Amino acid sequence: MAGRAGASQDPRYPWLVLAAAPGVGPKTVERLAARFGGATQITAAGPVALAEAGLSPAACEAIIQPDHAALAASLAWADGDDAHLVTRDDGRYPPQLAEIADAPLLLYVRGDVTALSDPQIAIVGSRTPTPQGREATRELAGTLAARGLTITSGLAAGVDGAAHEGALASGRTIAVLGTGPDLVYPAEHRELAHRIVASGALVSEYPPGLGPRPAHFPRRNRLIAGLSLGALVTEAAERSGSLITARLAAEQGREVFAVPGSIRNPRARGCHMLIRQGAKLVETADDILVELAPLLRGILQPESMAPLPSPSSASAGELDEDYLHLLESMGYDPVAPDELIARSGLPAAAVSSMLLLLELQGYVSSCPGGRYCRDTGRAVAPAQLS
Repeated sequence: MAGRAGASQDPRYPWLVLAAAPGVGPKTVERLAARFGGATQITAAGPVALAEAGLSPAACEAIIQPDHAALAASLAWADGDDAHLVTRDDGRYPPQLAEIADAPLLLYVRGDVTALSDPQIAIVGSRTPTPQGREATRELAGTLAARGLTITSGLAAGVDGAAHEGALASGRTIAVLGTGPDLVYPAEHRELAHRIVASGALVSEYPPGLGPRPAHFPRRNRLIAGLSLGALVTEAAERSGSLITARLAAEQGREVFAVPGSIRNPRARGCHMLIRQGAKLVETADDILVELAPLLRGILQPESMAPLPSPSSASAGELDEDYLHLLESMGYDPVAPDELIARSGLPAAAVSSMLLLLELQGYVSSCPGGRYCRDTGRAVAPAQLS
């Protein structure tokens, strides 16, 4: 009983009560606050006053008789190492997120809570990207993080993971979860999540112990967009969930960016659709920084806005003539070995051997359907191919 009484005296406790009440969201709390005062006054108003204010019987009951054990467990989690419970009246609540209409009443954060107020760019895309899409994501995330932007994504497989990885190579990143803050989904990203916490943050609006549910991820996407100055889609099919993030970003008044791809790549069609709808076409990080410059002026250091060398600008150097010819014949779209043989005029056995060596050296990647494509960020010296 003493523990329960102590928990209920915590200034964060009324916010937990309101967040757990069905049908009570930010707009409702804003309306109630105008009538009663802050969160503490709302939860102390009594059932009659709450009903007169328009709350449903279920919401009234949840506020008057909250699940003390569950709420105390949330507070206990928030008192752990690297754990934070950030309520709407907390000075650490990210101002960028507070601007959106349905900003959550509270956030569970693991890691550096100050990262939430960093200037951020969201990077999202396909869960099954092509090698080029993954490479472009890592490169853009790394360059933008090096310039001083924090990269925000959803810790999903594919583009999200590549965005976090790229950012960690030169800066920091935030992962917005569709689970409670104590769970990692997918499980394969547990080690990545630990690395994110070491310099950035994991953030969720869901309480500890709550696992992934389909409805959580569209809700998560609004936070990814809301925390950020803009959203970049690097690769996405026409019905990708990443387009939800882009739509929410546009509705929230954020900038939307998209990386174009091959007309033969179905995972590029979502990006092409966004560009047709007015998203800014992105080839390099500078395309984003120039667009965001009015918002970033005074935030990023002036030297961070200077152009950085891009790995994709490296030339192939003095490659063997046949290897250069094969790469030129390949182009930049996935291509089958038979088509490469026809384009290059090289013997089938030679093409097979050369593709194997180029793949081992990281200059080409195998794609679904037995095709190959170039990894433009890697240059190979002739000695490596001999």
